[in-house]
Amino acid sequence: MTVIPLSTQAPFTTKDGSTIRSILDRTNAPVQNQSLAEATVPIGRPTERHCHKISEEFYFILEGAGLMEIDGETREVGVGDAILIPPGAWHQITATQTLRFLCCCAPPYAHDDTYFS
Repeated sequence: MTVIPLSTQAPFTTKDGSTIRSILDRTNAPVQNQSLAEATVPIGRPTERHCHKISEEFYFILEGAGLMEIDGETREVGVGDAILIPPGAWHQITATQTLRFLCCCAPPYAHDDTYFS
């Protein structure tokens, strides 16, 4: 059984500028097909617009609010919203209130699958 307390995971900054704490991924568990992380974006800050050619992503908003842009379509998002980001979709989230959300990637997140325009 693998149980990883979030409090034991050190935060790091991803290529898109968000602060991430891995919950379960290839670096801390015998994960094969997905990754789960907690992301935070400070109020007024956007992530850098990017895409993942291979990974499909889900965001699930735990705290705060923001503007989610996927392939040119923008919507307000907030607590309880689940967001699908298909592989190859250009995306960016901007915090209108400090955001904290879960990010699930399948296959697992990898820096080398992050592309910028």
